Amino acid sequence: MERQQDYVLRTVEERGIRFIQLWFTDVLGVPKAFAITPAELENALEEGMTFDGSAIDGFSRVQESDVLAVPDPRTFQILPLQQDDAVAKVVCD
Repeated sequence: MERQQDYVLRTVEERGIRFIQLWFTDVLGVPKAFAITPAELENALEEGMTFDGSAIDGFSRVQESDVLAVPDPRTFQILPLQQDDAVAKVVCD
């Protein structure tokens, strides 16, 4: 898995990726996402990223709202959007 993480980090730098979308599904299976910067990516791959789960229907109450999204580097893809907006995605566990 470390080899795949190295590939992701190197590709983000070489391709000038500006944002990485972290995709996950809610409890009903509806896709959701939030974006991080390349500076946050290495830590996200190693430790996951927390986000406010109370903003997602059915996830958590406000008192228990921190949710951990763990990116799977094997799912890394560069999205074919506009040339100026280099964006990639990673699906989270």
